[in-house]
Amino acid sequence: MSVDCMNVKPGVEVAGLSDVGCQRANNEDSYLYWEPAGDEEFQRKGRLAVIADGMGGHEGGQEASRLAVETVREVYDQALGDDSQAALVESFAAAHARIQDYAEQHPAFQGMGTTCTAVVLRGRQLFFAHVGDSRLYLIRDGRILRLTRDHSYVGRLVESGIVRAEDAEKHPQRHILTAALGAGREVAVDSAEQSVALIEGDDLLLCTDGLWGVVPEEELETVVSANTPAESCAILVKLARQRGGPDNITLQVLRVGADSQP
Repeated sequence: MSVDCMNVKPGVEVAGLSDVGCQRANNEDSYLYWEPAGDEEFQRKGRLAVIADGMGGHEGGQEASRLAVETVREVYDQALGDDSQAALVESFAAAHARIQDYAEQHPAFQGMGTTCTAVVLRGRQLFFAHVGDSRLYLIRDGRILRLTRDHSYVGRLVESGIVRAEDAEKHPQRHILTAALGAGREVAVDSAEQSVALIEGDDLLLCTDGLWGVVPEEELETVVSANTPAESCAILVKLARQRGGPDNITLQVLRVGADSQP
């Protein structure tokens, strides 16, 4: 198990890890971390982290998640202007269209799609966009806050009060998505209405359901708060595997440092 400790500009510590789990033959998850090389572009674009959980058969799911993270990075990189939130939403729309085009050109991949959760950090300002049931958490001062909502059948039941939040993660239909990149004519992207102000010591956790489905939020908070991002990735993947690892397990942890610009 090799944790990916990214080489990043000062101000943030970043680590990521993806594991096939214990019951799947292929890993259909993808993730990436990106930042511009030049200082001027870095000031304008900030840092980008993306995770995606593909669906549609072994190769279809792998291809969909790969297309999603690569397209989000490419489109965000090329976007003009300084509106990070709009650029993220634009990148999701492009990924949605690219996955659908790929499936049209490769009939064996019909039905392919993927979740996608992406964050941009510009100084200590957080922007994010999201489709599906991969999650973004903010961990601060011993508390964990989920910033995304699950686009899933069970997520709708929780929002309507039919199912309790604490029961949702064991619901037999929890994996049925109501939105995904590549699925449906249009995709409704959830995004932050305004940026979220971060402070030194904040942790951001992006993860697929292969992690949050078997490791409760309180435990996620405890592990991430007590360890470095790299240690957290290794410990949490090990915990998920110990609990059966029924799905691919992917996460990234970003910790805001003292020398990040406000």
